[in-house]
Amino acid sequence: MKPLLKFIKKIEPDKKKSPFLHTLFDGFFTFLYSPDSTTKGGVHIRDGMDLKRTMVMVVLAMQACYLLGTYNIGHQHFAAIGEHAGLFEGFHLKLAYGLIKLLPIFIVAHVVGLGIEFWYASKKGHAIEEGFLVTGALIPLIMPPDLPLWILAVSVAFAVIIGKEAFGGTGMNILNVALLCRVFVFFAYPTEISGDEVWIAGITKDENLGYMAENYDWLCGIADSIFGWFGWSQFGDGGALVVEGYTGATPLAIAAKDGWAEVTNKYSEANMIWGMIPGSIGETSKPLILLGAAILLITGIASWRVMLSMFIGAALVAMGMNAIAGFDTTSFLAVPWYAQFYMGSFFFAMAFMATDPVTAASTNTGKWIYGFMIGAVGMIVRVLNPAYPEGWMLAILFMNVFAPLIDHYVLEANIKKRLSRA
Repeated sequence: MKPLLKFIKKIEPDKKKSPFLHTLFDGFFTFLYSPDSTTKGGVHIRDGMDLKRTMVMVVLAMQACYLLGTYNIGHQHFAAIGEHAGLFEGFHLKLAYGLIKLLPIFIVAHVVGLGIEFWYASKKGHAIEEGFLVTGALIPLIMPPDLPLWILAVSVAFAVIIGKEAFGGTGMNILNVALLCRVFVFFAYPTEISGDEVWIAGITKDENLGYMAENYDWLCGIADSIFGWFGWSQFGDGGALVVEGYTGATPLAIAAKDGWAEVTNKYSEANMIWGMIPGSIGETSKPLILLGAAILLITGIASWRVMLSMFIGAALVAMGMNAIAGFDTTSFLAVPWYAQFYMGSFFFAMAFMATDPVTAASTNTGKWIYGFMIGAVGMIVRVLNPAYPEGWMLAILFMNVFAPLIDHYVLEANIKKRLSRA
């Protein structure tokens, strides 16, 4: 590897003459090779491993969610048009269709986010900060698969510039950047992602002709030519079809409107657990999310205190709501407390969002309080908020703001205890 290292060093741009190119080179170089000096201690690190490799471990923990999320996009598409209804029918078609939808979201999120990171790093004259490695991997997983790409680009730019760079960059941000991106979409463009006029990839609305198919089938045509070589079934017209009248309400939306009984009439508990239901790309499969959580816990990157306390907080509030609901089975309050965990994005929020070491509480006692409050507040927002039957995004951002205050009072209490002993 030494000749390769020497060659790479030879093509290193001059930092003064080409600051942007040098920043770009440094980012890729430190991705391939460990830097000479690494951070010890601090908010992210527990050993001598540099931050970039810590971030890569988090990204690797998400890959199972990416695989199933990609397949589920295709599965939900073919369920809508009434083709390949079986779970494994048209496996290659569903996977290909999911990739056609997911890759543009992944590419736009990274091009916009990393482009801003590179520009700020070159202007500040320091190495590229690695925080967007995780943020860029999280953003596609928490977005609807039919999100307009221009809205995605605007939301990523807002989250990175206002949510992170304005505070000094990675490690200085108060709010979780990926969640800030998602909340920007929700509040800035609510009619574009929900309601009767929701934008759907594959159709466009003409004032005179109504809904028309877009020229979105060329990618499916390329896939058909490849599948034809192997004698596999092809998209045909199925890749370009869109059913205007199909409703793919999530279990949470059904529960909020009609109660738990209606949820189980449409979706089996197994489907809700394994993730073959409508929803954001990466939030649906609970076993795969928990697998990622286990990886983060084993490697020491995520805090088990935050995860466990968040679970306890949500469970206690959900049990209290069950008691209030009594025998009213049509109420959202009556949804069994344990079903609240596999019906929405609780586990994804717990594993990959609440445990963000930058925006979470830092003290051990503070982590217990922080996680518990996310679970409690999130469950309250999910069930009692009339406009949005989910709560973890808002609860985590809310507690991000209070995390420094929690740590402050925990430290003050510890100081008072020590002074009293003295």
